[in-house]
Amino acid sequence: MSEKPVLDRRSVLKGAGAAVLASPLYSRGALASSGEINILMWSDYLPSSFIQAFESETGIKVNHTGVGSNEDIIDTMKAAKGQGFDIVSPTHMRSQQWEQLELLQPFDMDRVPVDRVNPAMVKIGTDAWNFGRNGTHWLPHIWGTEGIAYRTDLWLPAGDAPSYGDVWSEENAGKTMGRAHSMMLAAGLYMEASGEMEPGSIWAAYDDEETMRKVWGQVADWCIARKDRIKLIWNDADTQKNGLLNQGIVVGQTWDGPPLALKSAGEPVHYQAPVEGALAWVDGMAIPVGAENIDQIYAFIDFAFRAEPAGKASAEHGYNSAVLGAEDHSGDLFRKNFAEAYPGDSLANLNPWPAEPPWYAEARTEFVNRFMSA
Repeated sequence: MSEKPVLDRRSVLKGAGAAVLASPLYSRGALASSGEINILMWSDYLPSSFIQAFESETGIKVNHTGVGSNEDIIDTMKAAKGQGFDIVSPTHMRSQQWEQLELLQPFDMDRVPVDRVNPAMVKIGTDAWNFGRNGTHWLPHIWGTEGIAYRTDLWLPAGDAPSYGDVWSEENAGKTMGRAHSMMLAAGLYMEASGEMEPGSIWAAYDDEETMRKVWGQVADWCIARKDRIKLIWNDADTQKNGLLNQGIVVGQTWDGPPLALKSAGEPVHYQAPVEGALAWVDGMAIPVGAENIDQIYAFIDFAFRAEPAGKASAEHGYNSAVLGAEDHSGDLFRKNFAEAYPGDSLANLNPWPAEPPWYAEARTEFVNRFMSA
């Protein structure tokens, strides 16, 4: 069986332990000062204050289309043949799918202030997203995790940290939520930890399709037997927030941003990395082949890669910025929430999403559909 995919987990904070990459030449004189930019990006990543500040400084109008999944991004770009948007925001582990689609173009790295960004995350783009050795097709933007959120006034974990199993427990039946495919994968991690599946099975499923179908068949059977305990299946940030506030959800497997935003607003909500390890991801920025507003793209990247606007945005949406020093502008509450979400060795125990071969995503959809229709 394959071991858990290896990543320098502590490198997610300030690029610690990573070799600093050489900084490209960059001229601020190249910034655009008018026009518009069309962005296909996760629904809660661009707070109105961020957009307003960018538009006020540059004169560039932002047309933001929000999405809730990588499938939304891929399907939109496939249907439009890479036309209609200037920036899209795929997650780091989707590189093999995007390379096969041939719908992205490389960045002009001489126009990217890459020295402002976590070098370990930049390296993802220069390695996994250097399609055909023609250049970097992906830049890091925002990173976060998927773990457990819960209502502190209604439920508390049995130990120092919650578990993915709490979402499926009889105790919480009818009061939990999750996103289908990641909730099923995390159920597999819980099954491994509880002795119901051989350790390493979930990560071995990425090696070949035969192994994947064997492992996910076992996971699907386990999840289907407990499906009636799940109240809500979410697919975006607003659904997560609404579930915790208005739909009777007590425990959920969620992204870190939405519950931490609620916590910052004073709601009785907490988010924490589970004992099995939170699932870690880095969402990036990429340029479709049909992008038309090229100068505006690099003006947006320049603004997004500044510590102050990146940090202020993090304080609003609750996720973590790939920009070095952004946390210095996120406020004491953001830093406090981060420390409470990842206590002890939580950051050393992260589970980075591995790169997904195209066959993996297609096969997983079969098992997700089987679960959803059960």
